[in-house]
Amino acid sequence: MVNPGFMIVVTMVLLVYGGLNYYIGLRGWQALFSYVPFFNPKVYWTIFLLISSAYLFSRLLEKFLPIVLHEILTVIGAYWMACMLYFLLIILLLDLLRVLNRWLNLVPLGIKQSLNPVLGLVVFVLVIGIISYGAWNARHPQINHYDLTITKQAGALKKLHVVMVSDIHLGTIIQNDRLTKLVDKVNDLKPDLILMAGDVFDEDIESKNKQQVADNFRRLSSTYGSFAVLGNHEYIGGNANEAIKYLNEAGVKVLRDSSEEVGGSFTLVGRDDLSGSRFNGTKRESLATLMQGINPSLPIILMDHQPSHLEEPVEQKVDLQVSGHTHNGQLFPIQFITQKVFEQDWGYLHKADFQLIVSSGYGTWGPPIRIGNTPEIVDITITFK
Repeated sequence: MVNPGFMIVVTMVLLVYGGLNYYIGLRGWQALFSYVPFFNPKVYWTIFLLISSAYLFSRLLEKFLPIVLHEILTVIGAYWMACMLYFLLIILLLDLLRVLNRWLNLVPLGIKQSLNPVLGLVVFVLVIGIISYGAWNARHPQINHYDLTITKQAGALKKLHVVMVSDIHLGTIIQNDRLTKLVDKVNDLKPDLILMAGDVFDEDIESKNKQQVADNFRRLSSTYGSFAVLGNHEYIGGNANEAIKYLNEAGVKVLRDSSEEVGGSFTLVGRDDLSGSRFNGTKRESLATLMQGINPSLPIILMDHQPSHLEEPVEQKVDLQVSGHTHNGQLFPIQFITQKVFEQDWGYLHKADFQLIVSSGYGTWGPPIRIGNTPEIVDITITFK
């Protein structure tokens, strides 16, 4: 039986989404496309409806669509979500200025009417330019380096070179070719340890890519191996257990509310994702429980996908936590929201003996676009004293 509350929420979301798209479409017709010769309203609204609804169709009809058609709709819909955001922001700003002009009469009516197609074209080109840059930016990750000191001895180990990636989001949009480039860049850094801080998969990965992706993961090379934790998207896709099995078989060990002492020098702790309880009904273990039996004299490195509840690792004397999840907002100006939600939504935080690094992520969720931030591979050199 369908939950009535869920249906109400879905209905409200669809109404808001439809209303915003109608507003964008109406302004687009009034300002630009009504001036295009031989372009009548029926053709315009049909094309607009197909583009703006592509992502919804791809999600709702996924089980019934051929794989190729599903991928095409998903990609079109993902790009449209970014276009929708920037069209909405710019059009709202222009409409606000239009309201102010009614009071101040800064632009005479005749000039305003003649500006419509010119202004419409400028807005259209501007948004296409923003999206084009964002698509290029999303495919050119940076390597960001951190030099840290942990005031503990790590056996005979004096330094540890860690490469951390998060939020790869392998799936329909980010496929094996991007993973190939990632593995090449990580191996070029010659790390001692490779950490994947969640959302390795977007929701699921197409069967045609599974073997190629597994082969790529097996190419990862490091002294102490590759480790991962789950993120929220492994749970959203309903494939958390499959993801664990798949990664383990591909040579990446998943730590799910568990720990591992590595080489007698340091301890890795991997937490289950916060979202897990919403999808499987099982609350993750407290960090205090996970820390029982761990040698506190050794350096402790924690992987937790979401940089939330930082008071826990501080209280439990964790030395370093690596996280992802936030994407540093991914699309400007969303980072202003992530900065309010998280104490540290990107970069480095130092509190007493606790240190935190939050990655902006390697991949993208939804639109394969980044504006106002850059995808990254995090390169960390830890000195033990």
